[in-house]
Amino acid sequence: MRRTLVNGRGTGATVGTVLKPIADLPDGVVGFEAVGRIEASDYTDVLMPAIEGLIEQGREIRIVLVFERFDGMSAGGARQDLKLGVEHLTKWKRIALVTDLDWMITVASLFGWMTPGELRRFPLADRARAIAWAAES
Repeated sequence: MRRTLVNGRGTGATVGTVLKPIADLPDGVVGFEAVGRIEASDYTDVLMPAIEGLIEQGREIRIVLVFERFDGMSAGGARQDLKLGVEHLTKWKRIALVTDLDWMITVASLFGWMTPGELRRFPLADRARAIAWAAES
């Protein structure tokens, strides 16, 4: 799906899906870089199929999420985020959050205990370590 955005909101340059898959991850790990404003379609068209693919293979969910910048999330995106977490509550194993965004670090430290599975935050410079951690047993 393509949509038109300016600074993550409204009209302007046309951009594609905000969640970009990370290539060359270890077997059983999925990962995405978020660039821009996350919409419901990013969940339904990109994230959910990857998660459901792991579950169909009988695997636990191991995911790497990279945020160099974050332009927000639509109400539909927030709804899909909650739905995804709840629908597969017992399947989440590890979530590696890779970011240097101060507010995201604070939110992860305050509310990470509410996240299904184990959540660990890594600085952008430790992206490779985050990927290795997500893949560990």
